[in-house]
Amino acid sequence: MKSYLSVAATVAAFAFSNSMAFASPSPHNTGGLSPIIAAGPGGIIYNTGDAATATLALGINEDGSLNTQPDITSNGSATGLAFKFPDGTWRDGTSPGCLCEGWGVSVNGTASGFADQDQGGANNLTADPLTAVTSSTVTSTTRLTSLPGLVVTHVYQPANNTKDLFRAQVTITNNTGAAVNDVKYVRVMDWDIPPTEFNEFVTIKGTTTTTLLERSHNDGFDSADPLVETSGIDATTEDVDFTDKGPDDHGAYFRFNFGTIEDGKSYTFNIFYGATASEEAALKAVGAESIELFSLGQSNGGEATGAPATYIFGFSGVGGTPIIPTATGIPTLHEWALLLMGLLLGGLVWRSARRNGRMAG
Repeated sequence: MKSYLSVAATVAAFAFSNSMAFASPSPHNTGGLSPIIAAGPGGIIYNTGDAATATLALGINEDGSLNTQPDITSNGSATGLAFKFPDGTWRDGTSPGCLCEGWGVSVNGTASGFADQDQGGANNLTADPLTAVTSSTVTSTTRLTSLPGLVVTHVYQPANNTKDLFRAQVTITNNTGAAVNDVKYVRVMDWDIPPTEFNEFVTIKGTTTTTLLERSHNDGFDSADPLVETSGIDATTEDVDFTDKGPDDHGAYFRFNFGTIEDGKSYTFNIFYGATASEEAALKAVGAESIELFSLGQSNGGEATGAPATYIFGFSGVGGTPIIPTATGIPTLHEWALLLMGLLLGGLVWRSARRNGRMAG
């Protein structure tokens, strides 16, 4: 990944079926499949709402985790985060090998629930049927089984300002009858970036400015349970920014602490998933959505330019500062126009000053 500068911001047909998700043994991909894990009905959404014209697809389980059926990809066993390559095939960045993508929530340091197909599906979570189902949107609603007043909704839809990302608006609502403290949320994924699945480069940026981030590293196989302490595959990735770590079979882990949520109140933030044909385009998408914290996954050999695909995983509303990166020093058309306007105005000022000088002489 190239270095970048932070500058000011100016700058999912729905398929519906009962899914049976396959998983490979953790903590590392082996390419083999272990016994079937039953999952609730899931669906696929497309960034244009039409599989024929879409460049991105996202497969969401009833419990809100990714990696569901049907499998539209040529390289995975489920649909997770899929990008359409130039040959027309869908290539997934999360489902090859193991279905290692999930999330978890905990409160009061004692009650937790999590969902990850590789970790047995939903654990201490009760999921409602998916709602708001269209070819580009779907909503997952879950609650802690042991504390049903604690509700988590994930509203999946295309991002507002770029076609290269999906946005999941996550809301944690407390209807337990009392305040809940130490509210934590984990999101974790194993990157498997084509065409070199299980051997990719990973980048994480934004850790130093994201105040609600409690833990981060490159172990995408780790537990999504926020009450389980985790560590990186590489210790040098723990709680710090890093660029192009690899090549290895690894991913991204993030744990946030949202503090106290009073009874009847909620906390909302955003998660982003996407992919582009280059790193430059990926960073522009990150900037367009004012993302505060993100990970990029790139193939072995594609870490410099991001070709043939750069996969994106990011967050906003998590106490960070929006990252608006400049991928290269090449101005955009808009920037060229501003530059030319500035030169023109400068020339007019110079001519006026010269004329005035002559008249004064």
